[in-house]
Amino acid sequence: MNSFAYLFERFPSFVQTFVYREAAEMVRRGMAPWLVSIRRPDDPVDLAAEMAAEVFYLPEEKALRAEVDAQRAAGKLDRRARRAMARQRAAGDSQRIFEAIWLAPRLRERGVRHVHAHFGGVAARTAWWLRELGGFSYSFTGHANDIFCATDFPVSNADLVAGARFVVTETDHARRWMEATYPAARGRISRVFNGIALDGFLPREPAGAVPRILSVGRYVEKKGFGDLIAACALLRDRGVAFACEIVGGGPLEAELLGQIEARQLGGMVRLLGPRPQTEVRRLLAQAQLFVLPCVVEADGGSDNLPTVIIEAMLAGVPVISTTVAGVPEMIAAGEDGLLTPPGDPAALAAALERLVLDAALGERLATRARQSAVAKFSVETTVRELQCLLIRQAPIFVPEAARDHDSTLPEVPRTPFWTGLMRRFRP
Repeated sequence: MNSFAYLFERFPSFVQTFVYREAAEMVRRGMAPWLVSIRRPDDPVDLAAEMAAEVFYLPEEKALRAEVDAQRAAGKLDRRARRAMARQRAAGDSQRIFEAIWLAPRLRERGVRHVHAHFGGVAARTAWWLRELGGFSYSFTGHANDIFCATDFPVSNADLVAGARFVVTETDHARRWMEATYPAARGRISRVFNGIALDGFLPREPAGAVPRILSVGRYVEKKGFGDLIAACALLRDRGVAFACEIVGGGPLEAELLGQIEARQLGGMVRLLGPRPQTEVRRLLAQAQLFVLPCVVEADGGSDNLPTVIIEAMLAGVPVISTTVAGVPEMIAAGEDGLLTPPGDPAALAAALERLVLDAALGERLATRARQSAVAKFSVETTVRELQCLLIRQAPIFVPEAARDHDSTLPEVPRTPFWTGLMRRFRP
């Protein structure tokens, strides 16, 4: 019997390793979640092979849809499912209805009553339909643009929040934003930081003659890499020696290469393209500075709690970022890193120059940063917080193995019989 189901759009994903780490830790803690992925991974590294649990994948979209249509034709679907299919078949995102209808009996077979999704996207909308058509409860973790940016899907962000038993956000900034945006959800939104495994970081390498500045992220607007290139041009003009490497990939690659060429920074700033996690850890060990100059996009999207900043803190690298979203919850400015205003290359260049020229300050900041990151972002700590939320607010079945692992877990609250019926059959 499974305690609950994780429902993912695509799992595992190499660009969402924080989700993988959470699921793996939940398995390690004896919670026996059923790991369900709507789509198969398309990344070159098979993270699932490292997890001590099987991932269940839904059939390909057309095959799944045909199977549900066959069930309807044979009279095997209840009235709610038939009506939803008839009303929404031609609407956008109707595949989520078919996924919910197909998945519901398989959840029941495993004793699952509650589903937790990551991101307010495909998986969360499927979970919403599981509630509507099957009486399941759900929760979801919202991350960044998936909650900050409105969508035009039939199931809106407001619908997802209203229907959830509870919502998790990565930062207090996002929690406050969601409570202001959806006042009726106050009291059902909790902050749980993304968790990081504390092992696997390499020893710092001695600094070379030329300071190495590292940045990592997708080549998209919210990462602020255009500001970093502009700041590097200012450093060069001041006669500061450095080498800057930007790991990633994405739609702005050609534009960023054009900026590097236009500012004649070809010998000082390089786009390295995507690199595996092991290579990123090696680059962190070699870097004297890590910088991620986050900005808010034109449509309101932004980073929320950039995992790579946590990784740099744990690697013992001095960090510079901006005062966007939840970043100030990660870095106490002047204590364990430096923060600058977003979209301000001059301020960014000043912070870079300060740490390039004052290695002792950088080391002091990095030492404090690692201590802070261990206390805040250990995956054991963050997953236990989510585990307790699931037990108290879903509530879910808790396996004996989980209590053997952690005898201090809260008890599942008793639910009056009539309340349970209302929850099961509410529209």
